[in-house]
Amino acid sequence: MRELFLVEADSDELGWQERALCAQTDPEAFFPEKGGSTREAKKVCQTCEVRVECLEAALGNDERFGIWGGLSERERRKLKKRAV
Repeated sequence: MRELFLVEADSDELGWQERALCAQTDPEAFFPEKGGSTREAKKVCQTCEVRVECLEAALGNDERFGIWGGLSERERRKLKKRAV
């Protein structure tokens, strides 16, 4: 199972993760099998107060797996391409 926390980041930068709703739910939902539903994870992200910080961390660390900031891997790739 993949860990949701960034190990190499400074502890001050990780403060948002302590407030993340995903830390209080089943982590498996955020890393579904290929072709599996992302609905449950995205529903949690919709109401999370640190969604923006989570997405920024995923983009900054080039996370290639899982739901981060309410976006799937494919959605993050599209977002990055549009930003270029």
